[in-house]
Amino acid sequence: MSLLDAALLGVVQGLTEFLPISSTAHLLIGARLLAFDDPGDVFKIVIQFGSILAIMWLYRPKIWSVVAGLGRDPDARRFALMLLAAFLPAAVAGALFADTVKSVLYETPAVYAAAFVVGGVIMLVVERVRPVPTVFAADRTPMSRAVAIGVCQTAALVPGVSRSGATIVGGLLAGLDRPAAAEFSFFLAMPTMAGAFVYEMWSARDLLSAERLTEIGVGFLAAFLAALLVVRPFLRFVTRAGFVPFAWYRIVVGLGLFAALAAGWE
Repeated sequence: MSLLDAALLGVVQGLTEFLPISSTAHLLIGARLLAFDDPGDVFKIVIQFGSILAIMWLYRPKIWSVVAGLGRDPDARRFALMLLAAFLPAAVAGALFADTVKSVLYETPAVYAAAFVVGGVIMLVVERVRPVPTVFAADRTPMSRAVAIGVCQTAALVPGVSRSGATIVGGLLAGLDRPAAAEFSFFLAMPTMAGAFVYEMWSARDLLSAERLTEIGVGFLAAFLAALLVVRPFLRFVTRAGFVPFAWYRIVVGLGLFAALAAGWE
């Protein structure tokens, strides 16, 4: 892979990780278009971690206040327990089904085309029928609602569903307003993606060669910078416009992918 390809895929990862449009499906499509071979998914694993480090950097004051307050601040302990409870459903589902998902669904573009379209339709419906918001700060989400959002996150094992999309839709249905739902998705991404990074890197440790360090480093840096640039504008945008534009984007991309498959693209 050329360093330009590595940078391009890193930018795609960073831009799409926190938008409700599925970074995994975009990377899979990008890899097919570039004829990119990634043994053990090592490149994808590392650049996804670059996106998570970006969100951790942006929210470092909150992270530090929670870590520092665990021993004395009930709110900090509650926030940490809330994220742990929301994280566990995806951790269990990933341990049980991740290998099957990667070996079957990742190799079936029609699956993520369908997930794009269905997810977009669901997002349009939820924007119309969601309950009146009662939670306006992500860290004030009730524990039961946090667990429900965590259950929604398990759907993101299917490429094209979108981890952020599943958690944002879950948040809207749980009574969070749009910015709170988006921020809850950001916070939940931290343990989810960090845990996935540790597990997958350990599984693929024998495939991490010195020859690939440069391209991996370029992709990592591109993903970090792209994610760093997109998060704040995304929050401002959804506050004004909601998630409908992302829903239509998903539907158009899914239909376009179906058309490409019907035309013989593989």
